[in-house]
Amino acid sequence: MRKGTVRTRSVTALALLASCAAVLGGGGPSGAAPAATVGTAAPQAAQEAQADPCDIYRSVPPSSEDGPAVKAIKAKRSLVIGVDQNSYRWGARNPNTGQIEGFDIDLARAIGAAIMGDPDKVVLKPVATADRVDAVQKHRVDLIVRTMTVNCKRMEDVAFSKPYFNITQRVLVPRSSPVKSVDEAINGKTVCAAKGSTAFNVLNDKKTAKALTVVENQLDCLVLMQLGKIDATMTDDGLAAGQAAQDQTVRIVDGEVQPEVIGVAVSKDSPDLTARVNQVLADYYASGAWRSSYERWLKPYMLNEADHYWPGTAAR
Repeated sequence: MRKGTVRTRSVTALALLASCAAVLGGGGPSGAAPAATVGTAAPQAAQEAQADPCDIYRSVPPSSEDGPAVKAIKAKRSLVIGVDQNSYRWGARNPNTGQIEGFDIDLARAIGAAIMGDPDKVVLKPVATADRVDAVQKHRVDLIVRTMTVNCKRMEDVAFSKPYFNITQRVLVPRSSPVKSVDEAINGKTVCAAKGSTAFNVLNDKKTAKALTVVENQLDCLVLMQLGKIDATMTDDGLAAGQAAQDQTVRIVDGEVQPEVIGVAVSKDSPDLTARVNQVLADYYASGAWRSSYERWLKPYMLNEADHYWPGTAAR
């Protein structure tokens, strides 16, 4: 496989939008990864992972052992996981229950339950798109589980787990717009993307938009489109479909950009924590819990059932 790219399998997960801050704990099974491998030494694993930093599928081997980073987290009696608060069915507060919930939240709670053994010791902390890398590097959170694309540039700053989902970038426009393709929707137009997002990087590289409007969170782009201040929004396909479901006056343009994968972000100085996360992902997928979470949160909204499922033929 070509390094630095993902195999051309896409996710088209539909995610309704919601917003609310949340800091809470929870437990339960979740995850997704290849078959489990237990007990690999973290320092050696870290060296192996660094041997090819541009292979976005490469991560430290799974391990159930507690290394220094995991022991330090247990000693402070709190695992802090950065999550989204703007994407219903991925991560948002349910107004009826007051609980934050979604596909990524199931995964975050699964990791927390496996590492801490007590859901009351897990804190879910909302983190803005633009702050994800900084939050990990400065140890404001221990992990990020927030539809975070794995790419070579980010791998220079943080470590990633094995991927747990496929995505692509998509473009939204007002339903009244006559455009029929991604290029037509972007070229010479005012386009919105979240700061620090893959969409921002794609648009910045293309340099075909008349103007690039940058916001803290992708939900802000929908508001700007409703106000008529932008012509289009680029975001990953799950979030794009969520915006289209939230607001019937916008639609997704035909065509996808840059197939990618999502992973859990961890500090590069905590390879044993990354190994533990990979073990949770492996166990979670093997148990069927990944599939159960997917069917609960995302399957009813999928536009292309055949192409979203990461651990199948796309796994390495």
